[in-house]
Amino acid sequence: KRAESFIIRDVITIDPRSTIKEAAEIMEKNRISGLPVVEEGKLVGIITGRDVRFADPSLRVADVMTRDVITAKEGIKMEEAEELMKSHKIEKLPVVDEEGRLKGLITYKDIALRGRYGNATRDEHGRLRVGAAISPFDLERAKELSKIADLLVIDVAHFHSLRVMEATKKLLKEVDVDVVAGNIGTYEAAVDIISSMDVAGLRVGIGSGSVCTTMEVTGVGAPTPFAVAQVADAVKEMGADVPIIADGGIRGAGDIAISLALGASSVMMGYIFAGCRESPGELISIGSRYYKRHRGMGSEAARKKRMALDRYSQPAKGMPEGIEAFVPYRGEVNMVVEELSTALKAAFGYAGASSIEELWRKARLARKTPHTHERARDLIIPT
Repeated sequence: KRAESFIIRDVITIDPRSTIKEAAEIMEKNRISGLPVVEEGKLVGIITGRDVRFADPSLRVADVMTRDVITAKEGIKMEEAEELMKSHKIEKLPVVDEEGRLKGLITYKDIALRGRYGNATRDEHGRLRVGAAISPFDLERAKELSKIADLLVIDVAHFHSLRVMEATKKLLKEVDVDVVAGNIGTYEAAVDIISSMDVAGLRVGIGSGSVCTTMEVTGVGAPTPFAVAQVADAVKEMGADVPIIADGGIRGAGDIAISLALGASSVMMGYIFAGCRESPGELISIGSRYYKRHRGMGSEAARKKRMALDRYSQPAKGMPEGIEAFVPYRGEVNMVVEELSTALKAAFGYAGASSIEELWRKARLARKTPHTHERARDLIIPT
């Protein structure tokens, strides 16, 4: 939540009596390049990475900090802050009240990033919106995350079970934040959820992920196109205003377009972004090409690290329901998003739709007959 915020409210500070060594450790731990120096709530200076780098580690912060600090008052606009920082050639601008108490911090880096990523989803304070995946059975974790996250996503492979639904009902009473239920895959599941609890969205699709083997291992699943159509019918017939998130097997813009046409409001993707530079995972050279490791949450490796116990529910369940794979390296994520956006615009144009809602109304789908080496898939019929 702190990244790219116009005014950082939970400012990391340091006491003037602390040592340079302590300041360096705080900066390294939090990956920041400067600290406001605060004594009894009041701003008394600022110390930067450059100050720390060339100072004796045993010195006090007060010995090397800048005391004459340029500050701003509450209510300053972004354009004013940017101009003030440029004129004084500073990268950090503390925000103080009339008594000199620190109320926030503006960084030039965050202002620059906001200009670069103007379409980023932000809250009313200009901070990036952040969601968190949770287990319905870990109430304390959910309560703590609800204090900082904008959204909680119930992260289980099969939400439509009595135990999970009862736990979610209890959780909803304890948190004051939007909650998305999932994953589900049937009309009946959507009806039961909508009629019994107030959720902000439904995550739809079971066993369709590129590194998920639930359908192969168990014979059970709800392919994403089928699941989205089923849930969309339930939402429409119940007159509910609950958005659908299509999750699983979405490997390109065509899959996104089909999911939206069937009734989804958004999609969740792993495979597409797994090969991007910003994604976690080591970059591996195989022959003349580069790949990144992509790990399913139900894979043996993930289970060994206890990352999958909540999602796949039963610790005693010994069989893996996912795999590890290598995905082609695709470069920076902004380039991938740009490619997807361009292709989606073309898909909407073919369907004669200028919005997702219009696509719901206008799209007609047909089943494409597969060749022997192809999987069957739906197609949007152009208008």
